[in-house]
Amino acid sequence: MKSNSDVHIDRHLNSDDLIVIAGAGGFIAGALARYFHNLGFTRIRAIDRKPLPEWYQRVPGVECLSMDLSEKANAIRAVEGAAEVYNLAADMGGMGFIEHFRVECLRSILVNTHLIDAAWRAGAERYFFSSSACAYNTDLQKDPHVRALKESDAYPAMSERGYGWEKLISEMFCQEYWAERGLETHFARFHNIYGPNGTWFGGREKAPAAICRKMLEAIDSRRHSIEIWGDGTQTRSFCFIDDCVLGIDQIMHSKDLIATPINLGSSELISIDNLVGMVEDIAGVKLTRTYDLNAPKGVAGRNSDNTFIRQVLDWEPRTTLRSGMERTYAWIAGQFADRKAGKRVVRD
Repeated sequence: MKSNSDVHIDRHLNSDDLIVIAGAGGFIAGALARYFHNLGFTRIRAIDRKPLPEWYQRVPGVECLSMDLSEKANAIRAVEGAAEVYNLAADMGGMGFIEHFRVECLRSILVNTHLIDAAWRAGAERYFFSSSACAYNTDLQKDPHVRALKESDAYPAMSERGYGWEKLISEMFCQEYWAERGLETHFARFHNIYGPNGTWFGGREKAPAAICRKMLEAIDSRRHSIEIWGDGTQTRSFCFIDDCVLGIDQIMHSKDLIATPINLGSSELISIDNLVGMVEDIAGVKLTRTYDLNAPKGVAGRNSDNTFIRQVLDWEPRTTLRSGMERTYAWIAGQFADRKAGKRVVRD
């Protein structure tokens, strides 16, 4: 199986073809804009509804536009002249956000509805949609010792309310725009993407970042305790950001994955309790644990079955959780110190 350095991608793109990335003021799409810029692509249009000063990353030489793509006119403007369109724009966050703001999550379907139609009308060659493991049938995720989810497990449909249903319906848009209108579409079901330059406080952060922040707060306050949402037995797999953007690139440019669901995630399963223990080890501390059984905690267990991605791409995410968490903790520690010093930091 290929290592990241062995991956070769036939993109059939010129360096000056226009790449449009929606949601680029956020975590994953911001990393994707930097990724393509570093590969030498000279025309990248990055779009997000946040005001430019609030973007996580702004890459020199990349066109940055602040627009709400749930408005049809903005979607049409966004994709003018595009060769490829990557839609990673969504109102989302960790379980604390998606369980409490289901309407906001559902409204993200407006972005995909307008953007995919605009991309087709503009003659774009390829379109990518960022789906999620939240699209999977929740009845299969009631046990922490869950079997890994394969792509066919999305049906019969019983997605997570709000966010998960938006993803599943938007996947269908991608499939039908290929079947009926000939737009080459691709989409991947992300499994808990984490890493530097992501949300780490404010209510939208996911478990890896939240645990790192809570660890730093405990050390800083010297209270040496940490609150865990749920009973700590919930299990997840977490995919590092570098693997995610490389996976997006491969999936977008694979003729075997047109309008075809595919997992993009690590298969390294861990409980939340053990993730806390890993971060304790990285930080060099041992904390007293308390458990909030009434807090949002999501499904009991979720893992990525990577059989299909290995079969098609001869690759799967390769960064170990320990290595990724070391890099994530170090970055959040720097952000934590900056915020304490009164400097501006990444939030949401």
